[in-house]
Amino acid sequence: MIKKVFLTPFQKFVKIESSSGILLMLATIVALIWANSPFGDVYREIWQYDIGIVTQTFEFKKPLILWVNDGLMAIFFFLIGLEIKRELLIGELNSPKKIAFPLVGAIGGMLVPVAFFLLLNQNADTYKGWGIPMATDIAFSLAILNVLGKRVPLSLKVFLTAFAIVDDIGAVLVIAIFYSGTINITLLLIAVVMLMFLYYLSFKGYYSRFIMFFFGVIIWFLFLKSGIHPTVAGILLAFSVPIRQKIDTSTFLEQLENVYTDIKNSSVLQKPILSTEQIELIDDLEDWSSKFQSPLQHLEHNLHGWVAYFIIPIFALANAGVLIGGADNLDIALVTNIVICLVLGKGIGITSIVMIAQKIKLIEVPNEISFKQIIGVAFLAGIGFTMAIFIASLAFASTPEYIDSAKIGILIGSFISAIIGYIILRLDSNKSTKATI
Repeated sequence: MIKKVFLTPFQKFVKIESSSGILLMLATIVALIWANSPFGDVYREIWQYDIGIVTQTFEFKKPLILWVNDGLMAIFFFLIGLEIKRELLIGELNSPKKIAFPLVGAIGGMLVPVAFFLLLNQNADTYKGWGIPMATDIAFSLAILNVLGKRVPLSLKVFLTAFAIVDDIGAVLVIAIFYSGTINITLLLIAVVMLMFLYYLSFKGYYSRFIMFFFGVIIWFLFLKSGIHPTVAGILLAFSVPIRQKIDTSTFLEQLENVYTDIKNSSVLQKPILSTEQIELIDDLEDWSSKFQSPLQHLEHNLHGWVAYFIIPIFALANAGVLIGGADNLDIALVTNIVICLVLGKGIGITSIVMIAQKIKLIEVPNEISFKQIIGVAFLAGIGFTMAIFIASLAFASTPEYIDSAKIGILIGSFISAIIGYIILRLDSNKSTKATI
């Protein structure tokens, strides 16, 4: 019964993401057309417009696109962190072998594409782009998977979400270590201390959304200023949200009956307002309802729509507007390298390491996931839109002539990966076949 209750938010999230996939693709197409139209300058000026707080003693301004990438996407990662925590505690990832399944897939999906890039790269100036094909874009890959609906099992979506998160965490660590400037250890330590305080409150069973928001904003700011990508703060904050309820169902029902009886027997005013007694009883009802809800589950429920229908489409609109110039302006070797790394590096890397790990009994693949579905998801993992473009901008910050080439390679590789993965999963309609390798 517990598994059914707590799995429902993930199922609802998957359903929302499926319907929002159209918005996501539409935003990408609009961005590409707009950026390459006669109004392309307007597109770039909008996203580069500085917004922030400026006083005589303090100034904090960022281009609009960075508010999207560093701010709104931190909320997206916060939601994904909530999902992962729930799956680790009471869901599909609550055993060592089940945890190993997405972890092993993510390792293959990171190491093999990097190896491909280093092997194929012949230009010393583009060598530092090795981190580009590491990460999987959760939003786009999950949106493609959701289009298939009931053709794929829920556990496959959980697997994709879990290993995509591991990929992104790996990519963020690579950014922090290899692509960031000087890391401010003092600010980072302050943020870690604040996180430990939130974890302590969670361990003691105390949760306040006001304290979470207040500390969350400060921790996000400290991560940003310390040189660590602030989306990491979103994931770490999610793990401080408690999952357990303060009261069980029987206690809540008992109190609900008491409140119902008291309201029924309370005095009723002739005016269209509540009496003082009724207001106090309603406050009691809200208090008991708050104690009955799981804080983690409640946050998931409230954030799903905002993330699916606002944050992700806005991100796509802000980042997909790549200026497609003539072939003379492109580094074809870099474009080709990235395409191969995303398509074959991910497809071969994830599939092969999962196959080896299952052979040696290191991992446990859910019964309803077939081997063809693993191959299909491995290719979907080649959709590297979000973090790949971000890493490309960092890697080639000193050589901007390679940024457009990298972005075009990412878009082409992501598109091919999406098509191949979709076709494989579409053709494999047998949901009950166990992954036998």
